[in-house]
Amino acid sequence: MILVRHEIGEVLRDLRQQKGRTLRQVASRASVALGYLSEVERGQKEASSEILASVAEALDVPISTIMREVGDRIAVLEGLQTFPDVVPDELVASVDAELSLR
Repeated sequence: MILVRHEIGEVLRDLRQQKGRTLRQVASRASVALGYLSEVERGQKEASSEILASVAEALDVPISTIMREVGDRIAVLEGLQTFPDVVPDELVASVDAELSLR
């Protein structure tokens, strides 16, 4: 069984380590208890969307990047060897329409 919380934790840990930050630094900057963030990284606790947003901000990473990486990891675990790296045409069209209104 795939546990999404486990994949989220691994992605957060990987990003934190890539940035060269300690758990303490990220927890402090995100205003999250150190022990709680540690449990999230180990996949023992579910992180709310607010916590994820705070940690993403503390890591200077868009939350969309975190979620995309989680999705990619889950796709691999589900046995999908490849996954599309393109934006669907309908999404591109809606973004283009929104930008033209500005």
